[in-house]
Amino acid sequence: MEVPCVRVPREEGEATRQRLADADLIDDEYELTVDDGSLYLPVTDPDAVPEGFAVVARPLEERETQTTPADLLGFEPSYERLGRAALLDEDDDGRAREIADAIVASDLPLETVLNKQSKVKGETRIRDWALLAGENTEVVHREYGCEFLLDLAEVYFSPRLATERNRVVEQVTAGERAFDMFAGVGPFVIPVAKRGADCVGVDVNDAAIDYLRENARRNGVEDRVTAIRDDVREVAPEYEGWADRIVMNLPHSADEFLEAAVTVAGDDCVLHYYDIQHEDDPFGPGERAIREAAEPAYDVSVETERVVRSYAPHELNVCLDVRLER
Repeated sequence: MEVPCVRVPREEGEATRQRLADADLIDDEYELTVDDGSLYLPVTDPDAVPEGFAVVARPLEERETQTTPADLLGFEPSYERLGRAALLDEDDDGRAREIADAIVASDLPLETVLNKQSKVKGETRIRDWALLAGENTEVVHREYGCEFLLDLAEVYFSPRLATERNRVVEQVTAGERAFDMFAGVGPFVIPVAKRGADCVGVDVNDAAIDYLRENARRNGVEDRVTAIRDDVREVAPEYEGWADRIVMNLPHSADEFLEAAVTVAGDDCVLHYYDIQHEDDPFGPGERAIREAAEPAYDVSVETERVVRSYAPHELNVCLDVRLER
């Protein structure tokens, strides 16, 4: 079976393996292999591999010593991995329990198993979980060299957006001033601060702000991160004209906060605006809303239109990178 791999010169293998491991991208089900002076490192998500690495497909041997959940179940279960937790989305409680038992009994480095019990809900965007294995719902997630402590029962976090977050982070230069209007536990704020930017992160969720402060400390950027628990519309006047970059990752209702974003924007500011729209016109509503809020005070130019992922049948989660210039 061909497996997506990162190919690097053998002498760069350990440094590359460590970087991929920090991003939780190493596929533990396959053996690393060396061929003709190159090391091939199997990865779980080729789209999430940082730029600059060669990604190729090649046959690899499965780890003979590793027992997988599928080996124990007789079928391949579906789950997401977040740190050492497996996240299930099973309607049948008995099937969920069976999968959880198999995950714990396997050789995968997973200690906690959670099953979704509700959709994301409320102002703080959290969901209910059933704890099927492990001590609690708190996990440590590693992503592109950053470490995030979070409690899934108290905060919103999506590991599926790692590639998109990294795309934004790589645009940041040292000395910028970045403002995250819905910061959560810091998946944008922390790596942006590590790039040398001064960051403000705002969220209405008390627990998220507590974790944001802890994650800033864990990643050594607490001196460049200001965490504020409040409605960003109340905070915006205090930062009028401050930001070089604004992140608006609240795709169902970001348009309601555009007036605050325009208040915070500096003379030359890039806005990362996330939206969910019908596939027939995924970018138009967002661009029109931004123009309505920002013009004529700013010249508005759309630099990037990007489909982040499919959200629901005929609906897309998209991002517009928009420059606002006075």
